Amino acid sequence: MRCCISLLLLLSACDKPAPPPAAARNVRVHLTCDVTGRIEPCGCFSGQYGGLSRTQTVLRAEGKPSLRVDAGDAIAGAEDFHVIQYRHVLKAFADLGFHAINLGRREAALSVETLRSLAKDSPVPLVSANVVDARTLEPVARPWLHAKVDGVTYGILGIVDPRSVGETGLGEGLQLLDPASAITKHLPEMKQGADVLVLLAFAKEDRMKELAAQFFEFQLILGGDVTQPSQEPERANRSLLMATTNQSRALGFFEAQLAANGTLDKPKQKIIFMADNIPQDDGIITHAEAYRAEVRTAKLTIDDPQRVRGDAVPGVRVTAKFTGSESCSACHAEDYAIWQKSGHAHAFDALLYRQSDADPNCIACHTIGFGSESGYRREFAGKRMTHVGCESCHGPGSTHVEQRTLSKEPTFKFRPLAAADCTTCHHGEFSRTFEWDEFWKLIAHGKKK
Repeated sequence: MRCCISLLLLLSACDKPAPPPAAARNVRVHLTCDVTGRIEPCGCFSGQYGGLSRTQTVLRAEGKPSLRVDAGDAIAGAEDFHVIQYRHVLKAFADLGFHAINLGRREAALSVETLRSLAKDSPVPLVSANVVDARTLEPVARPWLHAKVDGVTYGILGIVDPRSVGETGLGEGLQLLDPASAITKHLPEMKQGADVLVLLAFAKEDRMKELAAQFFEFQLILGGDVTQPSQEPERANRSLLMATTNQSRALGFFEAQLAANGTLDKPKQKIIFMADNIPQDDGIITHAEAYRAEVRTAKLTIDDPQRVRGDAVPGVRVTAKFTGSESCSACHAEDYAIWQKSGHAHAFDALLYRQSDADPNCIACHTIGFGSESGYRREFAGKRMTHVGCESCHGPGSTHVEQRTLSKEPTFKFRPLAAADCTTCHHGEFSRTFEWDEFWKLIAHGKKK
């Protein structure tokens, strides 16, 4: 009798339909890296790509929720004005809905005090497991965090590879731990409650693959220190790798289905280029405007004429000073007239139009000798040493002018110029494709053959 009852129960259970499999959840990720302070294109030339202002337009058009992270180098440099700009970049990232910003090579060049202050004030969490205070060996930012997006909980951990920083690139008071050791320390706690583990790695592709081989737990490794964005998701061990770069001109997008066993099925990715036909978001542009307003009144290290320039040769002091293009006009009247008709003679006007005339990021290529003791200084407020003048290319001319004025035989000669002198400013988006032979025709001057 008992056997019959058991059989009936078994048959009854078999009659019930099996529960449907759990629906696969969508994993969607947007990735930036190497933003380099680019809230918006600088605007000194037409057709410029990039800008977080365009990234916002693209993200809003996408319409669906996504994990949004930056793999590092969002800051443009280690100067005080770069730090001011970075604070506004972080506010822009907050408006973009980003969940984490990794520390990269340029962030690791800041001092420990500066990084701590930035991490404390940032509206978006800064992450890094291996950038630590050299004294306490404690991370200066959050080593990892959880972020829940569209029903998926992501565990996010950041590292910067010491090989990407170099021996002399680390900021005062900082130390870089071995990435593998830092990951090992924090991984067990980060795994708890996370559906997808993400490693933000400011590292080269081969190093990202090495980390994938060491840590099978990461479903996604996002970088990094690369020369160009990756075009397809690459599998290494159990991880999928994606990287992007190019000063906010490229936005990486990854999509997959999260299976019940934790694997990412049907992965696909694309790189979205922030072309000049993508409208810029007015809200993000306000952060660029706020930066320009703040830096205009800020007291900066570069404003001190006695400061030691980073490119100065130790023990060598430049004796010649900048005098201004007008001092060249008496002896070089024909050349001076050519200059007056050129775009160089109106270069500072472009900064005034964009209200960038107090931004050290822009001034050097639009003035004479900015950053040197006798060159343009922000306190001049555009009244002298402006535009791309004679000495912008030929160097300070006080000795030459003095000898000529006193009718002395000149002992000072300007060095020959070549295309490399021009590409200091005329490169990439700051110029049309530079061709010396074509550009020289527009300003041809000097001795006639």
